[in-house]
Amino acid sequence: MPLSNEDGRVWIAFNGEIYNFAKLRRRLEGLGHRFATQTDTEVIVHLYEEEGADFARLLNGMFAIAIWDERNRRLILARDQMGIKPLYYCRLDDRLVFGSEIKALLVDGIDREIDPVALHDYLSLNYVPGPRSILSGIHKLLPGQLLVFDADDCKMQLRQFWDVPPVSPTRIGRNGNRNVEGELLQLLRQVVRDQLVSDVPVGAFLSGGLDSSLVVALMSEVVDEPVHTFSVGFRERSYDESPYARMVAERFQTNHHELILDPDARETVERMADYFDEPFADSSAVAVHAVSELAARHVKVVLSGDGGDEVFGGYATYQADRCASLYRCLPDVLGARLIPRLVDLIPVSDRKVSWDFKLKRFVQGASLAPLPAHVAWKAFFSEEMKARLYESEYAASLTGVRPTVALMQDYFDRYRTKDLLNRFLYVDTKVQMVDDMLTKVDRMSMAHSLEVRVPLLDVRLVEFMARLPGNMKVRGLQLKYLLKRIAQQLLPPEILGRRKAGFHVPISRWLKTDLREMVGDHLAPDTVSRQGLFDPGVVTELLNAHWRGRQDHSRNIWNLLMFSLWHERYLQERSPTELLTAGV
Repeated sequence: MPLSNEDGRVWIAFNGEIYNFAKLRRRLEGLGHRFATQTDTEVIVHLYEEEGADFARLLNGMFAIAIWDERNRRLILARDQMGIKPLYYCRLDDRLVFGSEIKALLVDGIDREIDPVALHDYLSLNYVPGPRSILSGIHKLLPGQLLVFDADDCKMQLRQFWDVPPVSPTRIGRNGNRNVEGELLQLLRQVVRDQLVSDVPVGAFLSGGLDSSLVVALMSEVVDEPVHTFSVGFRERSYDESPYARMVAERFQTNHHELILDPDARETVERMADYFDEPFADSSAVAVHAVSELAARHVKVVLSGDGGDEVFGGYATYQADRCASLYRCLPDVLGARLIPRLVDLIPVSDRKVSWDFKLKRFVQGASLAPLPAHVAWKAFFSEEMKARLYESEYAASLTGVRPTVALMQDYFDRYRTKDLLNRFLYVDTKVQMVDDMLTKVDRMSMAHSLEVRVPLLDVRLVEFMARLPGNMKVRGLQLKYLLKRIAQQLLPPEILGRRKAGFHVPISRWLKTDLREMVGDHLAPDTVSRQGLFDPGVVTELLNAHWRGRQDHSRNIWNLLMFSLWHERYLQERSPTELLTAGV
């Protein structure tokens, strides 16, 4: 790349994979188009010739695309429907610059100034949600979005070519449920089969949770050779999911590769900071980096179970949403006074799944309206905590910065349905899934030149599930109700009955031991003061409360640490060229 059509008037640069390219090619050949290669890239070029800017709506895959149309003197950028592949752009006076990484845009000399709204959102979410980036003027193209830039008059248009479809109002009866289960299983098999098409061996990430285990089960039905599966665990038993991964690997006779992590925490965290262009504090990136490194030694492509929580309803917050509707019915003397006071007295443990911590979080959010509660249960810094955290002079410059929940409210209001669960799923699909989960997987896998495909986010599957009512996804307090009914036919009962799994990291312990000195360096009063954003006294107060065991602020400390590491790299020390080579 870049690759052009026959007369050199249409050029393309493309990152990703198109799963329906063979079908599209046959159609285009029937219309008279002639191909010089066997690639999906060339199919996009001819599809654009045929369909113009509507080409993207016909693509099924993961992609970030730039097309230069010489005849019409216009540039078209397109990002896949789910936001699997990243695409950044910056509008300047006389041109548009774009790329798959922020650091590539910085080579053009763009000023590095923090976007205050992006920072405000990062503190609450642990990541920067689109369309903003952490740097003012640099934006993310949103999932399912096109950008059209006219080179002659420098005008730019954004348009949405795809969105999650609305819930179908049709109620599905008992017999209908069985039909839906059959259709869904058939679709899952088709999606996995389509995404296994490759010129190189394809493996799978396997955490031992429902989603990754189901993907491995479906892969095993299609391939002739044993599937290569990859998993990581930790020496701490409460963090180690590897026995479940082994159980699935044995059930489907996979060629299983396992790594038990006992990393140098400081070196690991430094490496993580090198790979992300923005502050990013999802600690599970450490484990995704390790499992990607392991997989890249054996295969070039893997399938993962990512996206299943948003598509099928798998987050514990959906259970909390249901419980909160009952909690709000309690008299104020109980729900607003007595219970919160009692829960505040409970100490919080360091275990990965801490029910005492979850109970505290639930009670804090349950008295709020449904969407603010849904957001509050995931928040790291509340609006009140952020207001205290900001340095006074910086805080005075933040006039007009809206609360983070307002971003979610925009999506919540856009998806008009009385089905509350599906509205929450829409919000999480548009925000958390894109800028946390998919960002994490893309950056950590591409750091090892490993391609990760996410069959549970195939657009056909997403559209099928989106139209179903919420009670087919979460029934009562049972998460992934429909998916589990299907999985009963394929997976061991131990996998179906276990609590939610994933790649987790013992951050709380690290902060008290291996990372204590690093935290002291990067969150020291002089360091915080030099950055000019946060009040050094408030940060020190937060650290002291944590070190003395008065409160558990590990999540907040990790958030501030990862921001400080990013700030050091992007705003203090490194040139754009140095940033491009960091971590290589």
